[in-house]
Amino acid sequence: MTPHPRLQAQARLATPMGTMTAAASASGLAGLWFDGQAHHPGPLAAPVDLDQRWLVATARALAAYFDGAADPLQGVALDLHGTPFQQAVWRALQALPRGATSTYALIAAAAGSPAAVRAAGAAIGRNPVSILVPCHRVLGRDGSLTGYAGGLERKQALLQREGVLLT
Repeated sequence: MTPHPRLQAQARLATPMGTMTAAASASGLAGLWFDGQAHHPGPLAAPVDLDQRWLVATARALAAYFDGAADPLQGVALDLHGTPFQQAVWRALQALPRGATSTYALIAAAAGSPAAVRAAGAAIGRNPVSILVPCHRVLGRDGSLTGYAGGLERKQALLQREGVLLT
């Protein structure tokens, strides 16, 4: 994955699900990846700055998420780098409330391209902001757990944390 072209700062953040790398531009949070997850951009050309405003806000947002907040992104601007279709898919993901799930087909439709289910799946897989842009809330059409860049065990744990019971 190509990292955001205007990264200003990065920080390592500890979470109950594992350590994450957060990256921000001057405009907002640009990336949030678990160590070892698929599509991690690798080493970033941005200085470590634990005091950068969007990284501070991200640390608060993650703490709020793990404390059960319904809208942990409150107070965090996003600056996501992707194609117009990816951007539409990521906006559709942000509309999924805590405790709700969706399917790839419904996300494709919400992004304005109901026939682009595979492309929506690819965009979901390349979501640059794990947890806070909730791609883990997307399930297969039959309700099954399907792909998650951070690993299926982590996806299941996130959903269970949100009160979604999986069979």
